[in-house]
Amino acid sequence: MGYYVGRRLLEVVPTLFLIVTIVFFLVYIVGDPVALMLGENATPERIAAIRDAMGLDDPLPVQYWHYIVSAVTGDFGDSYQYHEPALAIVLERLPATLMLAVGSIVLALFIAIPMGVWAAMHRGGAVDHLVSSISVVAKAVPTFWLGIMLIMLVSVNLGWLPVSGSGTWAHLVLPMVTLGTGTAAEITRLVRSSMVEILGQDYIRTAYGKGLRESLVVFKHGFSNAFIPVASITVLQFSALLGGALVTESVFAWPGLGQLLVKAVTQRDMPIVQAAVFVVAVMVIGLSMLSDISFKLVDRRINLD
Repeated sequence: MGYYVGRRLLEVVPTLFLIVTIVFFLVYIVGDPVALMLGENATPERIAAIRDAMGLDDPLPVQYWHYIVSAVTGDFGDSYQYHEPALAIVLERLPATLMLAVGSIVLALFIAIPMGVWAAMHRGGAVDHLVSSISVVAKAVPTFWLGIMLIMLVSVNLGWLPVSGSGTWAHLVLPMVTLGTGTAAEITRLVRSSMVEILGQDYIRTAYGKGLRESLVVFKHGFSNAFIPVASITVLQFSALLGGALVTESVFAWPGLGQLLVKAVTQRDMPIVQAAVFVVAVMVIGLSMLSDISFKLVDRRINLD
C-alpha cells in the first residue's frame, strides 16, 4: 500500500505540471489579456503600461518560468475583475460547489440503488423495461433544459421553491435535482447490470435454497458484492459533477465555482480560469487516488499494482 501511494503521488507531479502548462498557454490563445481586460476604449499607452507592470513584455520562456514558480506557491495572480488573489476567490466559491455536488450524488444514489436492484430482480419484465427506459431518457435530457423546465414548473407556476440564488436548503433542491438526474440514470444502469450478473451466481441460488428472505439475499449477499463497481462509478460521477456544475450553477445563479468560472471565461479573467482549472484538477486526481485506496481496504483481493 505504501509503495502504491508513493508511486501515485509521484505521478501527480507531471500530471499537474502538464495541466498548468496547458492553462498557461490558454492566455495566448484567447488574445492579449490586457487588451481584453481594459476593453476597446483603452489607449495604447495604457495597454503598454499595464503589460509592463504584469511582465507580459518579457520573453515567453521568462513569463512561463515566472508562472510555474508562482503556481507552485499557489499564486496565480490577481483577478482582473475583483482585484484580489485568484486562488483565494476560487477557494471561497468551492464550498458551494462541493455542497451541490455532494447533495446531487447522495440524491442520485438514493434513487439509483433501489431502481437498479428492482430492475435486476425483474430482469426482462415490464419493471426492467420501464426502469431502463426512464434511465435512457434521464441521461439524454440536457441539463440546462431540465433546469429551465424545473424553474418554470416548480418555481414559477407552482411557487414551491425559489427560482435562483442561495441561503436556505430550499435554494439547493432544484439545482441538486437538475445535476443529479443524469448521474442517477448512469448509476442505475450500472447497479442493474452488476446485480443481474450477481443474482445469477451459484451462491445466490444456494442462499435462496436455504430459505433466506429475498431482501436478505438481494441486499446482504447480492448488493454487498456489487458495491465495488458501484462505488467506483460513483467516485467518477462525483468528479464529473464538479465540471457539470458549470451549467447548473449558471441556470440557478448558484454562487459556486461553476458560475465563477463561466463569468471568468466571459470576461477573459484568465487568473481565475487558471486557478479554477488547477483546483479542480487537484481534486479529481485526489479523488481518484483515494477511491483506489479505499477499494483496496474494502476488498483485499484487489491488486493495486
